[in-house]
Amino acid sequence: MKIRCSVIAMISFLALQQLQAQTALVTPALPVIPNKTFNIKDFGAAADAQTDNTSAIQKAIDAANTAGGGKVVVPAGVFLCGPLQFVNNLNFQLDSGALLKLLPIDKYPGGTTTGTDFISGTKLHDVAITGKGTIDGQGSPWWPFAKEKDAKRPRMISLKDCEKLLIENVTLMNSPMFHIAISRSNNVTVSGVIVRAPASTDPVNPSHNTDACDVSGKDILIKNCDISTGDDNFTCGGGTFNVHIMHCKYGYGHGLSIGSYTKGGVSNFLIEDCSFTNTECGIRIKSDRDRGGQVQNLTYRNLTMTNVGIPILMYATYMAPDKQYRNLQKLTPEIASTYPAAPVTDLTPIYSNIKFENITATAEAGRRAGLIWGLPEAAIANISLENVNITADNPFGIFFAKNITLQHCKFITKEGVNKLATVNAEVLLDGKQ
Repeated sequence: MKIRCSVIAMISFLALQQLQAQTALVTPALPVIPNKTFNIKDFGAAADAQTDNTSAIQKAIDAANTAGGGKVVVPAGVFLCGPLQFVNNLNFQLDSGALLKLLPIDKYPGGTTTGTDFISGTKLHDVAITGKGTIDGQGSPWWPFAKEKDAKRPRMISLKDCEKLLIENVTLMNSPMFHIAISRSNNVTVSGVIVRAPASTDPVNPSHNTDACDVSGKDILIKNCDISTGDDNFTCGGGTFNVHIMHCKYGYGHGLSIGSYTKGGVSNFLIEDCSFTNTECGIRIKSDRDRGGQVQNLTYRNLTMTNVGIPILMYATYMAPDKQYRNLQKLTPEIASTYPAAPVTDLTPIYSNIKFENITATAEAGRRAGLIWGLPEAAIANISLENVNITADNPFGIFFAKNITLQHCKFITKEGVNKLATVNAEVLLDGKQ
């Protein structure tokens, strides 16, 4: 481990001062919806848990569209439904006691051939899904098809290239695939949402690819959510800027993820005041040489993690070609040091200016405290850990990284306190080795 105290400290201090100036709270613009109401029962919907209400509910949505927008109300009761196409200026409200269920797999239009998304829309503006009701994807029969190459599954909510979106207070459960999939959209708020699906490791009925909240775009706020699923609890790809995640509770799932495709850049994130229990990863940043971009100006603070697989994971070798590099829990400095270099290109992952502060975590038995693993040709740079306390069996690994500062941290492992596993790393640990 190389210690370059004064130079590294000054570089890191200046980088983090810049990070703190750029990491700002996000207040997305909210949808503006006309004050008109359209109850789906007035359009023929039946709450008998048997009728296919797709046509009736779509008629209510279309009527709101014709009227210039409004609130489409799903009242208390159990309503079966197939794919819906959303429109501008729409609040789709699920009242308390309302249960909107996707048609079962054998009756769902297109089945596994097309995997038509349940709620979809492109280039829309001013759209909301609100209320205390529930959408149930009835996904269990769909999940085994994750292992079949040509099979397709519906996403519960799929919105692209949109402006001013709000998903608030609803419960989403058991989607056939992703629950919320929002891409290339601006001014997005997800608030007070509960998302539930079995873990991918569930011994009885595992779910697969049931991501809770995939949101890419600009000016995004995720707050007060309660999430436990079979894949990413949150994830985004490249072209994502100004994201604030706060006061969320995470259970089963792959953690808060960035990547793996980060082309177009990811920057200006603030993740704070969240908890993780039994999550595979707490913080997860991943990419590779053929899919990378700038990932920078991220702050993670005031987080608690209990029994997670790996509290902090940041690596640029997501698609590592050889088996010896893929087991991140057993990766040693000796193995990492043999990773081959490659020329730097426009798709080389570049990670920099990332801060972790006030984090307390315990890892699952037999797991490592964390991993920061850059590329030989593109070291991860300017990373600060302050007041980070992790208890794990195995040490924190830092490979191909520079300007890494650890202040007031305590990593308790079987090898001792603050015993790091490093190779090709410049690390400053409380100003001394």
